[in-house]
Amino acid sequence: MTWTPDAPYNSLPDLPPRGDVESKTVLRAVIGARSALAAMEQAARRMTNPMVLINSLPLLEAQASSEIENIVTTADELFRFAADESGTSNPATKETLSYRTALFAGIDLIRARPLSANTAIEVCSIVKNRRMELRRLPGTYTGNPTTRAAIYTPPTGEAIIRDKLGNWERFVHASTEMDPLVSMAVAHYQFEAIHPFEDGNGRTGRIVNVLMLMDAGLISEPILYLSRFIIKRKAEYYRLLLEVAREGNWEGWILFMLEGIRATALSTIAKIDRIQAQQEDMLATIRIVTSGANADLLAVLFEQPYCRIANVVQRCWVSRPTATNWLNGLVERGALRDMRAGRERIFINTGLVDLLVGPESENLTVPATI
Repeated sequence: MTWTPDAPYNSLPDLPPRGDVESKTVLRAVIGARSALAAMEQAARRMTNPMVLINSLPLLEAQASSEIENIVTTADELFRFAADESGTSNPATKETLSYRTALFAGIDLIRARPLSANTAIEVCSIVKNRRMELRRLPGTYTGNPTTRAAIYTPPTGEAIIRDKLGNWERFVHASTEMDPLVSMAVAHYQFEAIHPFEDGNGRTGRIVNVLMLMDAGLISEPILYLSRFIIKRKAEYYRLLLEVAREGNWEGWILFMLEGIRATALSTIAKIDRIQAQQEDMLATIRIVTSGANADLLAVLFEQPYCRIANVVQRCWVSRPTATNWLNGLVERGALRDMRAGRERIFINTGLVDLLVGPESENLTVPATI
Protein backbone atom coordinates (compact mmCIF):
# COMPACT_ATOMS: atom_id res chain seq x y z
CA MET A 1 0.00 0.00 0.00
CA THR A 2 1.47 3.37 -1.02
CA TRP A 3 1.57 6.33 1.32
CA THR A 4 -1.05 9.05 0.99
CA PRO A 5 -1.27 12.08 3.29
CA ASP A 6 -4.92 11.67 4.32
CA ALA A 7 -4.98 7.91 5.00
CA PRO A 8 -3.55 6.25 8.14
CA TYR A 9 -0.05 5.01 7.34
CA ASN A 10 -0.71 1.52 8.69
CA SER A 11 1.69 0.12 6.09
CA LEU A 12 4.60 2.10 7.54
CA PRO A 13 7.57 -0.17 6.72
CA ASP A 14 9.36 -1.86 9.58
CA LEU A 15 12.95 -1.08 10.48
CA PRO A 16 15.67 -1.43 9.41
CA PRO A 17 15.00 0.45 6.17
CA ARG A 18 15.13 -1.52 2.95
CA GLY A 19 18.38 -1.00 1.10
CA ASP A 20 21.62 0.55 2.31
CA VAL A 21 21.04 3.93 3.96
CA GLU A 22 24.74 4.36 4.72
CA SER A 23 25.84 5.76 1.37
CA LYS A 24 29.35 7.14 0.87
CA THR A 25 27.95 10.64 1.38
CA VAL A 26 26.31 9.60 4.65
CA LEU A 27 29.45 7.87 5.92
CA ARG A 28 31.55 10.97 5.20
CA ALA A 29 29.04 13.00 7.19
CA VAL A 30 29.20 10.43 10.01
CA ILE A 31 32.96 10.94 10.27
CA GLY A 32 32.50 14.71 10.60
CA ALA A 33 29.73 14.39 13.18
CA ARG A 34 31.63 11.82 15.25
CA SER A 35 34.78 13.96 15.19
CA ALA A 36 32.85 16.98 16.42
CA LEU A 37 31.14 14.96 19.18
CA ALA A 38 34.46 13.56 20.38
CA ALA A 39 35.95 17.05 20.44
CA MET A 40 32.96 18.34 22.40
CA GLU A 41 33.33 15.54 24.95
CA GLN A 42 37.03 16.34 25.42
CA ALA A 43 36.32 20.06 25.78
CA ALA A 44 33.63 19.37 28.39
CA ARG A 45 35.97 17.11 30.36
CA ARG A 46 38.55 19.92 30.49
CA MET A 47 36.06 22.29 32.13
CA THR A 48 36.75 23.12 35.75
CA ASN A 49 33.01 22.90 36.45
CA PRO A 50 31.01 20.96 33.84
CA MET A 51 27.81 21.56 35.86
CA VAL A 52 27.65 24.96 34.16
CA LEU A 53 26.71 23.15 30.94
CA ILE A 54 24.75 20.33 32.55
CA ASN A 55 22.46 22.81 34.33
CA SER A 56 21.98 25.31 31.51
CA LEU A 57 22.06 23.54 28.15
CA PRO A 58 19.28 21.01 28.91
CA LEU A 59 17.15 24.00 29.93
CA LEU A 60 17.75 25.69 26.58
CA GLU A 61 17.23 22.37 24.78
CA ALA A 62 13.87 22.18 26.54
CA GLN A 63 13.01 25.70 25.40
CA ALA A 64 13.93 25.05 21.75
CA SER A 65 12.30 21.61 21.57
CA SER A 66 9.10 23.06 23.03
CA GLU A 67 9.23 26.00 20.61
CA ILE A 68 9.28 23.54 17.70
CA GLU A 69 5.82 22.53 18.95
CA ASN A 70 4.80 26.21 19.24
CA ILE A 71 5.13 26.26 23.04
CA VAL A 72 7.04 29.50 23.44
CA THR A 73 8.65 30.95 26.56
CA THR A 74 11.49 33.43 27.01
CA ALA A 75 14.92 32.50 28.32
CA ASP A 76 14.44 35.08 31.08
CA GLU A 77 11.19 33.49 32.24
CA LEU A 78 12.70 30.02 31.98
CA PHE A 79 15.88 30.71 33.97
CA ARG A 80 13.96 32.72 36.56
CA PHE A 81 11.38 30.02 37.18
CA ALA A 82 14.00 27.25 37.08
CA ALA A 83 15.81 29.02 39.91
CA ASP A 84 12.67 28.86 42.05
CA GLU A 85 9.96 26.51 40.79
CA SER A 86 7.77 27.40 43.77
CA GLY A 87 7.10 30.78 42.16
CA THR A 88 4.38 31.67 39.70
CA SER A 89 4.88 31.30 35.98
CA ASN A 90 2.92 30.89 32.76
CA PRO A 91 1.80 27.46 31.50
CA ALA A 92 4.29 27.47 28.60
CA THR A 93 7.23 27.91 30.98
CA LYS A 94 5.97 25.16 33.28
CA GLU A 95 5.51 22.80 30.33
CA THR A 96 9.00 23.61 29.07
CA LEU A 97 10.50 22.83 32.46
CA SER A 98 8.62 19.52 32.40
CA TYR A 99 10.70 18.68 29.31
CA ARG A 100 13.92 19.16 31.28
CA THR A 101 12.54 17.02 34.11
CA ALA A 102 11.61 14.33 31.57
CA LEU A 103 15.09 14.43 30.02
CA PHE A 104 16.85 13.79 33.32
CA ALA A 105 14.27 11.15 34.27
CA GLY A 106 14.95 9.42 30.95
CA ILE A 107 18.67 9.40 31.69
CA ASP A 108 17.99 7.75 35.06
CA LEU A 109 15.77 5.19 33.34
CA ILE A 110 18.34 4.11 30.73
CA ARG A 111 21.00 3.82 33.42
CA ALA A 112 18.74 1.31 35.17
CA ARG A 113 17.38 -0.63 32.19
CA PRO A 114 17.54 -0.63 28.37
CA LEU A 115 15.79 2.07 26.34
CA SER A 116 12.35 0.81 25.35
CA ALA A 117 8.84 1.79 24.34
CA ASN A 118 8.02 1.93 28.04
CA THR A 119 10.82 4.47 28.49
CA ALA A 120 9.17 6.64 25.84
CA ILE A 121 5.79 6.32 27.58
CA GLU A 122 7.29 7.37 30.92
CA VAL A 123 9.17 10.27 29.33
CA CYS A 124 6.07 11.51 27.51
CA SER A 125 4.04 11.26 30.71
CA ILE A 126 6.49 13.60 32.45
CA VAL A 127 6.57 15.97 29.46
CA LYS A 128 2.77 16.23 29.57
CA ASN A 129 2.52 16.05 33.37
CA ARG A 130 -0.11 13.30 33.17
CA ARG A 131 -0.13 9.60 32.43
CA MET A 132 0.11 9.11 28.67
CA GLU A 133 -1.09 5.98 26.93
CA LEU A 134 -0.80 4.90 23.33
CA ARG A 135 -3.35 6.40 20.95
CA ARG A 136 -6.57 4.42 20.78
CA LEU A 137 -8.89 6.66 18.76
CA PRO A 138 -8.66 7.49 15.05
CA GLY A 139 -8.61 11.01 13.67
CA THR A 140 -5.06 12.11 14.46
CA TYR A 141 -3.26 13.83 11.60
CA THR A 142 -0.80 16.61 10.87
CA GLY A 143 -2.51 19.36 8.90
CA ASN A 144 -1.67 22.49 6.98
CA PRO A 145 -2.12 25.34 9.51
CA THR A 146 -3.96 27.46 6.93
CA THR A 147 -6.07 25.02 4.92
CA ARG A 148 -6.18 22.25 7.56
CA ALA A 149 -5.69 19.73 4.76
CA ALA A 150 -3.92 16.57 5.92
CA ILE A 151 -0.15 16.53 5.38
CA TYR A 152 0.49 13.26 7.21
CA THR A 153 -1.75 10.72 8.94
CA PRO A 154 0.02 8.29 11.29
CA PRO A 155 -0.89 4.63 11.80
CA THR A 156 -4.23 4.11 13.53
CA GLY A 157 -5.30 1.37 15.94
CA GLU A 158 -3.70 0.49 19.26
CA ALA A 159 -2.64 -2.98 18.11
CA ILE A 160 -0.91 -1.58 15.02
CA ILE A 161 0.80 1.16 17.04
CA ARG A 162 2.04 -1.40 19.58
CA ASP A 163 3.37 -3.57 16.78
CA LYS A 164 5.18 -0.62 15.17
CA LEU A 165 6.65 0.45 18.50
CA GLY A 166 7.77 -3.12 19.17
CA ASN A 167 9.65 -3.13 15.88
CA TRP A 168 11.12 0.30 16.72
CA GLU A 169 12.31 -1.01 20.08
CA ARG A 170 13.93 -4.08 18.51
CA PHE A 171 15.73 -1.85 16.01
CA VAL A 172 17.03 0.41 18.79
CA HIS A 173 18.56 -2.63 20.50
CA ALA A 174 19.63 -4.52 17.38
CA SER A 175 23.31 -5.39 17.19
CA THR A 176 23.89 -4.21 13.64
CA GLU A 177 26.76 -2.65 11.75
CA MET A 178 24.80 0.59 11.33
CA ASP A 179 26.57 3.54 12.91
CA PRO A 180 24.81 4.72 16.10
CA LEU A 181 24.37 8.23 14.68
CA VAL A 182 22.61 6.83 11.63
CA SER A 183 20.55 4.53 13.87
CA MET A 184 19.47 7.55 15.92
CA ALA A 185 18.34 9.44 12.81
CA VAL A 186 16.45 6.42 11.48
CA ALA A 187 14.83 5.71 14.85
CA HIS A 188 13.80 9.35 15.23
CA TYR A 189 12.01 9.35 11.89
CA GLN A 190 10.23 6.10 12.74
CA PHE A 191 9.11 7.33 16.15
CA GLU A 192 7.72 10.52 14.63
CA ALA A 193 6.02 8.51 11.87
CA ILE A 194 4.37 6.15 14.38
CA HIS A 195 3.24 9.18 16.42
CA PRO A 196 2.26 6.90 19.30
CA PHE A 197 0.70 9.50 21.62
CA GLU A 198 -2.07 12.05 21.31
CA ASP A 199 0.43 14.80 22.15
CA GLY A 200 4.09 15.22 23.11
CA ASN A 201 5.49 12.98 20.36
CA GLY A 202 8.03 15.45 19.00
CA ARG A 203 9.43 16.41 22.38
CA THR A 204 9.56 12.78 23.50
CA GLY A 205 11.30 11.79 20.28
CA ARG A 206 13.93 14.49 20.69
CA ILE A 207 14.60 13.37 24.27
CA VAL A 208 15.01 9.82 22.95
CA ASN A 209 17.65 11.16 20.53
CA VAL A 210 19.76 12.27 23.49
CA LEU A 211 19.15 9.00 25.33
CA MET A 212 20.31 6.99 22.30
CA LEU A 213 23.52 9.01 22.02
CA MET A 214 24.22 8.55 25.72
CA ASP A 215 23.36 4.86 25.54
CA ALA A 216 25.84 4.46 22.67
CA GLY A 217 28.56 6.16 24.72
CA LEU A 218 28.89 9.05 22.26
CA ILE A 219 28.06 11.69 24.87
CA SER A 220 28.36 11.36 28.63
CA GLU A 221 26.02 14.22 29.60
CA PRO A 222 23.00 15.86 27.90
CA ILE A 223 24.91 18.87 26.58
CA LEU A 224 24.09 18.49 22.87
CA TYR A 225 21.66 21.35 22.26
CA LEU A 226 20.30 19.84 19.01
CA SER A 227 16.84 21.41 19.08
CA ARG A 228 18.30 24.86 18.47
CA PHE A 229 19.62 23.63 15.12
CA ILE A 230 16.18 22.16 14.37
CA ILE A 231 14.19 25.27 15.34
CA LYS A 232 16.35 27.37 13.00
CA ARG A 233 15.53 24.90 10.20
CA LYS A 234 12.05 23.89 11.30
CA ALA A 235 10.53 23.85 7.81
CA GLU A 236 13.40 21.72 6.49
CA TYR A 237 13.10 19.35 9.46
CA TYR A 238 9.43 18.66 8.73
CA ARG A 239 9.94 18.59 4.96
CA LEU A 240 12.65 15.94 5.20
CA LEU A 241 10.63 13.85 7.66
CA LEU A 242 7.80 13.88 5.13
CA GLU A 243 10.11 13.04 2.23
CA VAL A 244 11.05 9.75 3.88
CA ALA A 245 7.38 8.74 3.92
CA ARG A 246 6.59 10.15 0.50
CA GLU A 247 9.75 9.30 -1.46
CA GLY A 248 11.91 7.09 0.72
CA ASN A 249 14.51 9.89 0.91
CA TRP A 250 16.48 8.47 3.80
CA GLU A 251 19.74 10.08 2.70
CA GLY A 252 18.42 13.65 2.86
CA TRP A 253 16.94 13.08 6.31
CA ILE A 254 20.02 11.36 7.74
CA LEU A 255 22.37 14.03 6.36
CA PHE A 256 20.23 16.73 7.96
CA MET A 257 20.48 15.08 11.38
CA LEU A 258 24.21 14.43 11.03
CA GLU A 259 24.84 18.05 10.12
CA GLY A 260 22.77 19.08 13.13
CA ILE A 261 24.93 16.95 15.41
CA ARG A 262 28.17 18.24 13.88
CA ALA A 263 27.18 21.92 13.96
CA THR A 264 25.73 21.71 17.46
CA ALA A 265 28.79 19.96 18.88
CA LEU A 266 31.11 22.58 17.38
CA SER A 267 28.91 25.37 18.71
CA THR A 268 29.09 23.81 22.18
CA ILE A 269 32.91 23.74 21.99
CA ALA A 270 32.91 27.46 21.15
CA LYS A 271 30.59 28.11 24.11
CA ILE A 272 32.88 26.15 26.44
CA ASP A 273 35.89 28.26 25.43
CA ARG A 274 33.96 31.49 26.01
CA ILE A 275 32.53 30.28 29.33
CA GLN A 276 36.02 29.52 30.61
CA ALA A 277 37.17 33.01 29.62
CA GLN A 278 34.17 34.52 31.40
CA GLN A 279 34.92 32.50 34.53
CA GLU A 280 38.46 33.89 34.65
CA ASP A 281 37.11 37.45 34.39
CA MET A 282 34.47 36.80 37.05
CA LEU A 283 37.02 35.23 39.40
CA ALA A 284 39.20 38.32 39.14
CA THR A 285 36.24 40.46 40.23
CA ILE A 286 35.34 38.00 42.99
CA ARG A 287 38.88 38.33 44.39
CA ILE A 288 38.32 42.06 44.79
CA VAL A 289 34.86 41.72 46.35
CA THR A 290 35.57 38.82 48.74
CA SER A 291 39.30 39.43 49.32
CA GLY A 292 40.09 35.98 47.97
CA ALA A 293 39.57 33.45 45.19
CA ASN A 294 36.15 32.10 46.22
CA ALA A 295 35.63 29.03 44.03
CA ASP A 296 32.23 28.25 45.58
CA LEU A 297 30.87 31.70 44.75
CA LEU A 298 32.17 31.38 41.19
CA ALA A 299 30.50 27.96 40.90
CA VAL A 300 27.08 29.11 42.06
CA LEU A 301 27.08 32.16 39.76
CA PHE A 302 27.72 29.97 36.72
CA GLU A 303 25.67 26.92 37.71
CA GLN A 304 22.69 29.17 38.52
CA PRO A 305 22.89 32.25 36.27
CA TYR A 306 19.73 33.54 38.00
CA CYS A 307 20.96 33.46 41.59
CA ARG A 308 19.34 34.33 44.90
CA ILE A 309 21.03 35.38 48.13
CA ALA A 310 19.95 32.07 49.69
CA ASN A 311 21.84 30.16 46.99
CA VAL A 312 25.10 31.87 48.00
CA VAL A 313 24.41 31.37 51.72
CA GLN A 314 23.86 27.66 51.19
CA ARG A 315 26.75 27.05 48.77
CA CYS A 316 29.40 29.23 50.41
CA TRP A 317 28.52 28.63 54.07
CA VAL A 318 28.33 32.34 54.87
CA SER A 319 25.81 34.57 56.61
CA ARG A 320 23.07 36.32 54.67
CA PRO A 321 24.65 39.78 55.23
CA THR A 322 27.97 38.52 53.86
CA ALA A 323 26.32 36.94 50.81
CA THR A 324 24.36 40.15 50.21
CA ASN A 325 27.51 42.28 50.41
CA TRP A 326 29.31 40.02 47.94
CA LEU A 327 26.49 40.10 45.43
CA ASN A 328 26.02 43.86 45.79
CA GLY A 329 29.74 44.31 45.18
CA LEU A 330 29.55 42.28 41.99
CA VAL A 331 26.56 44.35 40.83
CA GLU A 332 28.45 47.59 41.52
CA ARG A 333 31.34 46.36 39.39
CA GLY A 334 29.06 45.35 36.51
CA ALA A 335 29.67 41.62 36.87
CA LEU A 336 26.01 40.92 37.72
CA ARG A 337 22.66 42.62 37.23
CA ASP A 338 19.98 42.53 39.90
CA MET A 339 16.20 42.61 39.61
CA ARG A 340 13.20 42.26 41.89
CA ALA A 341 11.05 39.12 41.89
CA GLY A 342 8.33 39.78 44.41
CA ARG A 343 10.01 40.41 47.75
CA GLU A 344 13.28 38.83 46.63
CA ARG A 345 16.21 40.04 44.58
CA ILE A 346 17.61 37.94 41.77
CA PHE A 347 21.21 38.41 40.66
CA ILE A 348 21.75 37.63 36.99
CA ASN A 349 25.00 36.55 35.38
CA THR A 350 24.12 38.45 32.21
CA GLY A 351 27.39 37.62 30.47
CA LEU A 352 26.70 33.89 30.74
CA VAL A 353 23.03 34.21 29.79
CA ASP A 354 23.87 36.31 26.73
CA LEU A 355 26.48 33.75 25.70
CA LEU A 356 24.08 30.83 26.08
CA VAL A 357 21.12 32.36 24.26
CA GLY A 358 23.00 34.54 21.77
CA PRO A 359 23.52 33.79 18.07
CA GLU A 360 25.45 30.70 17.06
CA SER A 361 28.92 31.01 15.57
CA GLU A 362 29.07 30.00 11.92
CA ASN A 363 31.53 27.88 9.91
CA LEU A 364 33.19 26.31 12.95
CA THR A 365 35.68 23.47 12.59
CA VAL A 366 37.03 20.86 14.99
CA PRO A 367 39.94 22.44 16.92
CA ALA A 368 43.31 21.07 15.81
CA THR A 369 44.40 20.62 19.42
CA ILE A 370 41.54 18.25 20.25
